[in-house]
This record gives sequence, structure tokens and C-alpha cells, in this order.
Amino acid sequence: MSEKIGVILLNLGGPVSLAAVEPFLFNLFSDPDIIDFPGSFLFRKRLAKMISTRRAPMVQKQYQKIGGRSPIKEYTLQQARLLEDRLSKDIDARVFVAMRYWNPSTDEAIDALLAEGIERVVLLPLYPQFSKATTVSSTKEWEKRTKERRVSNKFTVLTVDHYYNDQKYVSSIVGRVDQGLEKFAPEVRASVEIIFSAHGTPMKLVRKGDPYSDQIKATVAAVMEKGGYSQSHTLCYQSKVGPLKWLEPSTADTVERLAGEGVKHMLIVPIAFTSDHLETLFELNIEYRRVAKEAGVAQYEMTEGLNDSPVFIDALAGLVLAKLGIESDVRGAAA
Repeated sequence: MSEKIGVILLNLGGPVSLAAVEPFLFNLFSDPDIIDFPGSFLFRKRLAKMISTRRAPMVQKQYQKIGGRSPIKEYTLQQARLLEDRLSKDIDARVFVAMRYWNPSTDEAIDALLAEGIERVVLLPLYPQFSKATTVSSTKEWEKRTKERRVSNKFTVLTVDHYYNDQKYVSSIVGRVDQGLEKFAPEVRASVEIIFSAHGTPMKLVRKGDPYSDQIKATVAAVMEKGGYSQSHTLCYQSKVGPLKWLEPSTADTVERLAGEGVKHMLIVPIAFTSDHLETLFELNIEYRRVAKEAGVAQYEMTEGLNDSPVFIDALAGLVLAKLGIESDVRGAAA
């Protein structure tokens, strides 16, 4: 294929400084796919302003504990560079990043495509499991911005909807779990509880048919099977925001419950996250580590995010090539 291909990595983004925390939260809570209830369109911006103003001081303190900013931009840009290099073995491709709530923005990605005269585009969400709150929100933003800028007819777009059961993606998680288990002494390794922690979503999305929770369960099952793990494992959910009922059980409650049942060794696996950020580096690695210690857990470890995992980059390359209908040795069993 001689045509230059554009690949857009879709991600949520994160504040690059403490000063960016409040405007980032405002962008997040202004999203109609996040704040969605009857009549919310009438005052969504005002509600987003109120929530972001109130939450910003607390969230800033959390970011201070992980270096004063989110590393998600750096990791995503690195993934883009690595993916572009990997794809160059098969096709002429440029890889750009479009963050839903921060920069580089969707508009910046569109500008880059137009500048290079790229017409064929693959949208590749860095959300392996499909959800209205992530995948749909990012793809709708692409559609909205290209339509409003009257450039939608300039692109032929292919979208990777999900890859929760892609074999190379699953293998990339297995690799991180294996590394995590190595942190435990051989004599206790078999008794380690593997705790898969996924970002939660409101139950109303589940009731409306959002497939995210089922796909998370399928990913966990695939990881346990592919890794051949005999250890006990648990799936739980984190990062609840607001008064609505969210997916359960919560990660904090799960850690406390297991500790109360006598579990002394825990390996936390941030499932569904494709890079480290606040939810892993602070919530899982600092806050819930404290919960575990206070509950009497002897050893609490967290696996590294997929970040620059070569296997994960191969998975992404395979997804792009599969979507383009190109045979390659990096293709996994893409969904």
C-alpha cells in the first residue's frame, strides 16, 4: 500500500501541571457523555464549573504526590512514536494523538492530517474495552470537529471499536503480571491474590447495554487463561465520582475484605488502562497501598502500566493492519 495512512490514538488526556487541573476537570465534566441526565444540557457548563472548582484542590494534592502532573501525555506520545516505527515495516503511516479533554487536541490531530495531505485514517482508541464514556465520547468528538470544520469529506475513516480479546493485547498484560509476580518471594508466589482493578462506570450505562463491564470480565478471564495462573483472582472497580451507583465491588472495599479474610500478599493489576496516570500512580499505588497496610497486608505490589511494552505496541500495530486488511506477523486475534 503506497498511500500514506494516518493513525489517530484517542485518549482522555490529563493535566500537564497543577494549574491545568481545574480546566481539565471542567472539560471532563462538560462532556455530555459524562454528565448525562434529563435536562442536563440546560446547565451542564455551570454544573461542570461547580464540580471542577470544588474538586480541583483535592485533585491537585493527588497530582503533587506523583510529580505535579499527569504522565499520560508523555506515555501516549511515546506510544505514538513506537507505533509509527513499528508500522513503518509494513506501511507508510504517521501516528498522531487526539486527547479528549486536553492537548494534543482532536483539532491538532486534524490539522496534522490536513498538513500532510493524509486522507485515509484509522481511529485507534486507547480504550481496549468499548464504552460510551470513553470510546464513543472520543469518536463523537472526532465526528463533531471534522463536521464543524467542514473537512469530514476529506477523510476516509476506519475505527477500531475494541480489542479486549486481542491475543497480543492480552499477552502484553500477561507480561506485566509475570513481572509483578516476580516481586514476591518464590515461596509465597502461589498464594498471591491477583486483584484486577478496572475504572468503574455508572450502572445506568450497564443497564442501557454498555458492553464495557462484560468486556472487562472477558479480558480478565483471557489473561488468567493465557498466563496459566493458579492464583486466586478478583475483579473490582475504582475511581467512582458522584452520587450515582457505579460498578461494584470497589477496589478499596475489595482490598479490605481480602485482608480481613487473611490475604497477606496482593498484586494489583490496572486492567483496561493502557498507560500509567493518576488512577494507577496515586489511587492504586499510594492510596490503596495505605489501605492494604492498615488492614495488615504484608506485601502489596502493583504491575507497571502497558506504557512502552513492545508486545502492546505490536498489538496496536496488528489492530491497524487488520483494519486495513493487511496481512502481517504482528496481527493478533483482533475482535
